[in-house]
Amino acid sequence: MPRFHGVIPPVSTLFTPDLAFDRESQASLIDHMIEGGVHGLFFLGSNGESQHMPIEMRLEIAEFCIAHVAGRVPVLIGIGLPSTTESIKLGQHAAAHGADAVVAINPFYARLSEANLYRYFREIADNVDLPLMIYNFPVVTGQDLSPELVLKLALDCKNIIGLKDTVDTLSHIRRAIHVIKAQRPDFLVFAGFDEYLHGTLIMGGDGVVPASANFAPQLTVELYEAYRRGDHAAAVAWQQKLVHTSYMTALEAPFYSVVKEGIKMVGFADATAVLPPAAPASPESIRTLHDMLVAAGVLAEPEAVQKLSA
Repeated sequence: MPRFHGVIPPVSTLFTPDLAFDRESQASLIDHMIEGGVHGLFFLGSNGESQHMPIEMRLEIAEFCIAHVAGRVPVLIGIGLPSTTESIKLGQHAAAHGADAVVAINPFYARLSEANLYRYFREIADNVDLPLMIYNFPVVTGQDLSPELVLKLALDCKNIIGLKDTVDTLSHIRRAIHVIKAQRPDFLVFAGFDEYLHGTLIMGGDGVVPASANFAPQLTVELYEAYRRGDHAAAVAWQQKLVHTSYMTALEAPFYSVVKEGIKMVGFADATAVLPPAAPASPESIRTLHDMLVAAGVLAEPEAVQKLSA
């Protein structure tokens, strides 16, 4: 079993009402997720709101989360920025403070040639002494990373260990698995969207980076463990529960506030503030999310939404 596998959630970053980093709530969330059986934790990704933070806050959060996890599960730190130099500095900081791996999204704003995309990831890999996972999220970057480009990086840089493929189609994940693993079998392919976990595993992938695991780690953890032990009926049953949460990312744009409302509903933490330009979830979104969690079996009985969102 590779060191990085299974369910590695993109952890929400929790804030006080005045938008300071909420260390107490963050610690509680981390502890609950680890107790829920996750196989690693990914901090400062998209769901972690890293793109809305000043660099100083990113450094503070990385240091705190690495220290609080304290080796209980592998820690991955998001370092992607449009600047190669700044991405490398974040990666070196993560390495110095004990992270187990870093995750880099391709630069956004300017569209890059494949040669420049290659150069960006290659320079990070050459200058950060940690395993590197590539993060493909074309909806937010405006540019897809082809499996062929990722393969070239995987063959040229042994510390590039995997791909988080956040794409709304299993065919892209299938191509990544087929193209890359044929030449580098140890390379890891993770689904970026929760609902594709079962399909990714069936096709030979390695796991998922699920936002839903912030409030319901059992959905993806139990699915993954059932698949590993060959209990395919149980895996399918968990997949059918998991699918009810798949629509949450469409409730708000961006969806970070919805995930935090889910965390509040299940009692992990009570910090729902988000960094601007994101905004709190609407009452309609909160009601819809509540219904989704009831349908998924995460909330056993309907409760008053007014009480949950008070």
